[in-house]
Amino acid sequence: MDAFSSKDMALKAQKKILSSMATKSSVQMFIDDTTSEILDELYRVSKEFSGNKSEAQKVIKDLVKIAVKIGLLFRNNRFSKEELGVAQEFKKKLHQGAMTAISFYEVDFTFDKAVMEDLLTSCRDLLLRLVNTHLTPKSHGRINHVFNHYSNPDLLTKLYEPSGSFRPNLTKICKGLNKLVEDGTI
Repeated sequence: MDAFSSKDMALKAQKKILSSMATKSSVQMFIDDTTSEILDELYRVSKEFSGNKSEAQKVIKDLVKIAVKIGLLFRNNRFSKEELGVAQEFKKKLHQGAMTAISFYEVDFTFDKAVMEDLLTSCRDLLLRLVNTHLTPKSHGRINHVFNHYSNPDLLTKLYEPSGSFRPNLTKICKGLNKLVEDGTI
């Protein structure tokens, strides 16, 4: 029996097309305004911290590609019951991470880089488990790239300095996270 499936072929084509068009204008078709604003601030933080515009763009582009591909997999009911359980775990951990990030922002001098680093690493590991059989090793590399970048203890420490240069960025990021939490998005 031939293993050809037009549905599988269409999904592969969609993923391929979306991978190549992860630009700011195309992102707005898939990502809401609040998330887009958070991504813009994350880009600014990455660019300033790394001093490398192309690296900052690559991190955000990788993040967008992964988000869109996972959304595509959900929309096409590609996850098993077990994987949907992992997705729920990921959503809970992401929610916990957002709440922790907001709390650290709101209460000066409570930031603990080990806690944030651990939350981000846990999110990364859950996400890799979720997409293990669905995405290519290149996509797994993108997930690692994004999470390793943002869980960098030096970046986190600089981001959470109460009177540091990233405070305005952190304010906008946390306001956006707060809105996503209130809306039930995360």
